[in-house]
Amino acid sequence: MLSDQAGDGKRTSLHGFWSSRMAFILAVTGSAVGLGNIWKFPYIAGQNGGGAFVLVYLFCVVLIGMPVMMSEILIGRRGRRNPVASMALLGEEEGSSRNWQWVGGMGVLAGILILSYYSVIAGWTLEYVAKSASGVFTGASADLVGAEFGAFIGDWRKVVLVHTLFMGLTIFVVARGVERGLEQLVKFMVPALLVLLLVLLGYSMTSGHFGEGLAFLFMPDFGKLTWESVLVALGHAFFTLSIGMGAIMAYGAYLPEDTSITGTSTAVVAADTLIALLAALVIFPLVFANDLNTAEGPGLVFQTLPLALGQMPGGAFFSTIFFVLLSFAAWTSAIGLMEPAVAWIVEQFKKTRAQAAVMIGGLIWLLGLCSAMSFNVLSDFRFLINVDTDGDGIMDAKGTIFDNVDYLTSNIMLPLGGLLITVFAGWVMCRNSTADELGGSGGFYTAWRLLARFIAPIGILVVLINAVS
Repeated sequence: MLSDQAGDGKRTSLHGFWSSRMAFILAVTGSAVGLGNIWKFPYIAGQNGGGAFVLVYLFCVVLIGMPVMMSEILIGRRGRRNPVASMALLGEEEGSSRNWQWVGGMGVLAGILILSYYSVIAGWTLEYVAKSASGVFTGASADLVGAEFGAFIGDWRKVVLVHTLFMGLTIFVVARGVERGLEQLVKFMVPALLVLLLVLLGYSMTSGHFGEGLAFLFMPDFGKLTWESVLVALGHAFFTLSIGMGAIMAYGAYLPEDTSITGTSTAVVAADTLIALLAALVIFPLVFANDLNTAEGPGLVFQTLPLALGQMPGGAFFSTIFFVLLSFAAWTSAIGLMEPAVAWIVEQFKKTRAQAAVMIGGLIWLLGLCSAMSFNVLSDFRFLINVDTDGDGIMDAKGTIFDNVDYLTSNIMLPLGGLLITVFAGWVMCRNSTADELGGSGGFYTAWRLLARFIAPIGILVVLINAVS
């Protein structure tokens, strides 16, 4: 059950607390594990050479992602408010300025913008559950699978419909609150997600090409690694851990005082990374078994995988399981993306959670229409960034609305938010405050302080400079 008191005379969360350490780990893991792990990680690993990229990605997660996550959680727990209010309160308490609230505000805005296009892709997963279950891909040729995908995303009515359905599911959970909504969902979804992934892994092991998938992922070929690959790995560490957008800070506000931030952060990072690697081990053996392209890009999941599964025994069943898995992962991440903005509305404007969820969800749905139509009626509306349209590594066209929002949030807003959050925790907050939250001044605390003050900011700056250059 949730408690109304933080204990020890410290600031009380207005939204209650997670009922246990495990509930928090499941919630943050659910927020972190999403389309980034199962949809995005396999194809960017394929585009960047496999094993060497994975190794760099793991270093980025430990040396940069982990200290940023710990910084977000400790700020959230110390402030016990939404990200905007927590940054403002702690800025004053630490003798700095309330203007740090703008960092929290940027995180809230980033979450809104990310969910506006994330929900569009998440809606595709719902459509593909139905397609897989009905046997559309059984024995289908590459041309048929490609035509099915093209016809679907080209129909704005269908894309908007599934976007609407997904946002409705997300609003429903967030409106129910921390205990009855967020916690109940993740207690079921995260274990179910892992079970489904293990079932698919067992199926992938029967493909006859599991060893080839293992070698691709875990035998580094540094000749295929480029500087751009390193930057992609660093940027993806932010995206996949849901850091820099206020979600982890908001969840940290509900964390009980006696729960170790270091221990829970380690558990979340380990679970998130494990699921990303398992997803890749599911996908690549199937791709190799069917002589398909590992560097297919975003179409790897929605075109290449249905084609591969459709040629194998029991393909319709396992394809359905895969897209159910993808839907679960997207749903748990979406509620994390939406929570900071909802908490802000509740606290700032004294609205109920249901009212706030409908207000923020409605705004996100409306913004998402632009991304949904980027694949059809607005596909010719292109501007600003350059994108690779055919997976050959050459930036050969201007980006759609979807591409630009993705680039702005993933490459600029998240790294900038992570940089400022880490600088705040490492340099603005006094040693006593951070040591109090992280449990003393032992080896783990010293390592965090070194990484948060020096290593992580430098790494993040490299990503930012590359993004704007």
